[in-house]
Amino acid sequence: MTLYTDIPKIEIAVEKSSDDKIEPRSVPQPSISVLLADSSPLQLQLLTAALRRHPEFKVASSLLDADILPEAIKTSSPQVLVFAPNTNGKATEDIAFLRRLRVSYPNVVQILLVESADRDLAVNAFRSGVRGLFCFGKSPFRLLCKCIQVVHRGQIWASAQQIDYLLDLVTQVPSLRVVNTKGNSLLTPREEQVVALVAEGLSNKEIARELALSEHTVKKYLFRIFDKLGISTRVELALYAVNHGEHRSAEWLAGTV
Repeated sequence: MTLYTDIPKIEIAVEKSSDDKIEPRSVPQPSISVLLADSSPLQLQLLTAALRRHPEFKVASSLLDADILPEAIKTSSPQVLVFAPNTNGKATEDIAFLRRLRVSYPNVVQILLVESADRDLAVNAFRSGVRGLFCFGKSPFRLLCKCIQVVHRGQIWASAQQIDYLLDLVTQVPSLRVVNTKGNSLLTPREEQVVALVAEGLSNKEIARELALSEHTVKKYLFRIFDKLGISTRVELALYAVNHGEHRSAEWLAGTV
């Protein structure tokens, strides 16, 4: 199921007819300027032809190339950019390119068009600033038209699963694996979470709230950590984490001592 917020009201204009009756008339909406950027010339041709059958869109197209696409954006001045890479293992490069375009053209709303999206791709896409993630493998073409209209209105187009990915990311507690020179863990999983939060600059009170612990328990964890690592201050701990820490996926641990 694709999620987006409420549809705006249809604007109505009225005018008097010759017999003084008031006739409602829908106000024509201006077309949405769309730039299609695809790494496949054939798919670009097909997408462009399909979208041009819809009068609500003013469609331009460009090959997805780092040298060509910026010039196409300057020439066509799109409101919406539909970015369709053929990733082939280059997802990281494509997301980085999207981020650069977002910085250079902040008024152009971006839609990432892919065959399918796993967790990492979905999270990184929305982090890069896209407002819509459309998966052709799961949604018909007619919904792409709806997706363009939705993001043009300032809303977000994402599936329920993609929203879950983002919510999981927001609610996770970070974890930092602290290892010695042999790569062995020095701390318990809970202690690693405390170190990660200290490294992010959180106070004892904030750490307690984040981990659902008491401040007294947080202090006890810090004393244990200081003793194990042979340090005595939070600054030293933060620096130690930077030099010896290895980020890993977070896991929720019950708030026990």
